[in-house]
Amino acid sequence: MKRFSQRNSLVTLSDINITPLLDLAFVLLIIFVITTPLLEKGMELRLPEGGRDGLEVDRDSVRTVEIDRNGVYALDKQRVTIDQLEQQLVAAFRANRGMVLRIRGDRESMLKHFYPVIDRCTRNGITRINLATEGARSP
Repeated sequence: MKRFSQRNSLVTLSDINITPLLDLAFVLLIIFVITTPLLEKGMELRLPEGGRDGLEVDRDSVRTVEIDRNGVYALDKQRVTIDQLEQQLVAAFRANRGMVLRIRGDRESMLKHFYPVIDRCTRNGITRINLATEGARSP
């Protein structure tokens, strides 16, 4: 980068201005901090109370089904129909026999949306099922 001095002769600058680079880094950091919680969030559900903390399971072996109060199904945060849900769970179970199915259902949801998931899983041999609840409250 060349610059004119007082004497109208060209002088080469040898230092790098890192201010724009730092500005870009801070903007990217802010963007990632804001968007990361949005990527982790699933359906807005009010889980029923009860249960206790379970045993540790390999995180890659867990598939999560969410059911909202209107009967909308989501598998790993992707909306699916009940038939698509069954096909994807069967394929995942064939690939990993140690798969654990975690079901998160809204406490206001009807059981008519919950039972078909359990029925289709047991018909296909998927028996490792975890029902998500809120932690038990202490008296």
